[in-house]
Amino acid sequence: MTDTTPDLPAPGKSSKSLLPDHKRRQALRKKRMRRDKMSRWGITAAGYGVVLALATIFIYLFYEVAPILRGATVTPQDSYTLPDPDAQTYRLLLDRYEELGIQYTNRGQAVFFDANTGVELRRFTMPVTGSADVTSFGAAEAISNTSAFGFSNGEAVVTRHAYQITFPDNVRQILPRMEYPLGEEPLVIDEQGSALRVIAVENMQRGAGMAVAAVTEDGRLLLANMTTRTNLLTGATQVSRTVNTLPAIPGRAQKLLIDKSLSNLFVLDDSGMVHYYDISTPAQARLVQSVDVGGGSRVTAAEFLVGAVSIVFGTEQGELSQWFLVRDEQNQYSLEEVRQFNSHGAAITSIAPEYTRKGFVAVDAAGQLGVHYATSARTLFLDTVSDDPLQQVAISQINTGLLWLDAQGDVVSADMWNEHPQLSWDALWNKVWYEGRADPEYIWQSSSGSDEFESKFSLMPLTIGTLKAAFYAMLFAMPLAIAGAIYTAYFMTPKLRGVVKPSIEIMEALPTVILGFLAGLWLAPFVESHLPAIFSFFILMPVMMLLFAYLWGQLPAQFRNRVPDGWEAALMVPLILVFGTVCIQLSPWVEIWFFDGSMRQWFTDIGITYDQRNALIVGIAMGFAVIPTIFSIAEDAVFTVPRHLTQGSLALGATRWQTVMGVVLPTASPGIFSAVMMGFGRAVGETMIVLMATGNSPVVNFNIFEGMRTLSANIAVELPETAVGSSHFRVLFLAALVLLALTFVVNTIAEIIRQRLRLRYSNL
Repeated sequence: MTDTTPDLPAPGKSSKSLLPDHKRRQALRKKRMRRDKMSRWGITAAGYGVVLALATIFIYLFYEVAPILRGATVTPQDSYTLPDPDAQTYRLLLDRYEELGIQYTNRGQAVFFDANTGVELRRFTMPVTGSADVTSFGAAEAISNTSAFGFSNGEAVVTRHAYQITFPDNVRQILPRMEYPLGEEPLVIDEQGSALRVIAVENMQRGAGMAVAAVTEDGRLLLANMTTRTNLLTGATQVSRTVNTLPAIPGRAQKLLIDKSLSNLFVLDDSGMVHYYDISTPAQARLVQSVDVGGGSRVTAAEFLVGAVSIVFGTEQGELSQWFLVRDEQNQYSLEEVRQFNSHGAAITSIAPEYTRKGFVAVDAAGQLGVHYATSARTLFLDTVSDDPLQQVAISQINTGLLWLDAQGDVVSADMWNEHPQLSWDALWNKVWYEGRADPEYIWQSSSGSDEFESKFSLMPLTIGTLKAAFYAMLFAMPLAIAGAIYTAYFMTPKLRGVVKPSIEIMEALPTVILGFLAGLWLAPFVESHLPAIFSFFILMPVMMLLFAYLWGQLPAQFRNRVPDGWEAALMVPLILVFGTVCIQLSPWVEIWFFDGSMRQWFTDIGITYDQRNALIVGIAMGFAVIPTIFSIAEDAVFTVPRHLTQGSLALGATRWQTVMGVVLPTASPGIFSAVMMGFGRAVGETMIVLMATGNSPVVNFNIFEGMRTLSANIAVELPETAVGSSHFRVLFLAALVLLALTFVVNTIAEIIRQRLRLRYSNL
């Protein structure tokens, strides 16, 4: 019999314990506590670091965007008296460098003076025949520097002020000069010699043409068209002049305006009516429209904005409104009111348009000065700057300096900050009525080659383009990724799953620039030339798969049993390849039979625009980039559904498909939804695929056959070329802020769902 009694130490002898003693345990416990504390501090610091980094990004983006929220500021600097205080000032101007001012007077003179001190620098007197008096003055668009004086003998002189800049001893010196584009000899406008009571002048936008319109003392409306030819050898200028008498206006004219195309003339009378003439053919000029722009009040000021398309009218009640010509469906133009601005509450006395933007400065009889911007309909500054009525105002070409003249003959120079007047909530997110458009629209067009270009910074086309790209990408990716995840996690054999899942997940490592490159240069032309095949494949492939599944179920059991459970999907690969090849081969015949040889032309005929690089291409290409994200998370959610739930369902008699629909999907739905949200966030932030696979046109529609421009692609394209600190620069940072906020919200929702999913599983 075997003795199983354990060996015990002999009495009186001690045994060494394998466990640490009390002192050692205390030391180990303190060491673990130190490590736990350090780990806790490290993890906490890392978490706060992530939050801090995200907050820093938000703060920096908002810091760059914040200046667009500011209004204008006007800071008076110096005050002085004009060199010719007793003369009536027709026009007050300020040069580009804000060093010289110009005073056009009723004495037929242009007086240049120091804009900071008022000291006279040079005086030019207009040439005149005999003892004729100045009876009228008119100015062309501000940027042209052109003006015209009308005389009591029916003659006129057209002038253009200019500057000669020299650098003696490395010091900038500006020398003013006066030019006469039609010659120094006065032009005869009225052969009858009647005084020109009102006059206007304008240069042709392209070409050597010029037009002078005038109203004589006896009420006749005259239009003189001049063309100039310069001798290249002698430099002599030859002027050809044609004068036509236009139909008379009902009221008494007080202001004339000619647009830069020399095709339209606007006559403002003393009752607030504007009479629009078509002068595109001067000999057949006709009165097109008479419209009340004053709303029953007398119009006291009217000026073209830069580009000579929009007219701003100011009334004796202090109301300001913008009007321009709008073309209707019959190709007829009419003068329409576009927008109004904050009222001054006192008669508008002078309007000075900006030289390079659609803004203007207005002054009134109550001594108020207002800074307004047309496109954004913003009044950026409106305050009293003088105790006396203001008569004239001038703005520099760089929009940072002002001059204003009061009724006492005093001039004040001022600095102005007005960097981002064209940006407002309405201009960024609502429809805006731009010049030359029939209706308000959403438009993104940040640059052009013309000085008169009106920047269009609507973020709606970019935001809609972003959502459009994400929508079609998800439309392509969601069914494939979710269905594939369910089949892989629940039906597929472990061996095949071990191959399929890593293969799909490794797709996420593909550079998106390569996907975009292939989509733009290969996939887009292929889809365009095989449209019937693409549509046949997408529409009929599910039908073929269902038909194949039905036929597979009708096969004898001994044949079906040769394919192990979970490997049925492998049989679909040859079917998909064969059916895709058949669709491609039949595509030309389908086009001939059903679409008269061209499906793309058929789309055009039924009113659907088709672009080669469109949302369909983006959806397919971006779908391949999004599928791994959705598949991986959804597959994990389905695979981790507790087995006792599925086994209990099967034990109660449910089929595997009934178990999937009734048990697996409801349990895994939070994880699947989280996967979809993560994929959506991935699609929203995608840049290179959208940049290379679309036409990058900022259109506002969800047509699958047209392209789009997204926020991320727009930032990538335009940010490297924009001027730092410009309005364009700020808007791009605002677009980045919108994109970050959108992805942050989407990812936050996904994270909340993941946390709930984790909590739900922890209770099972």
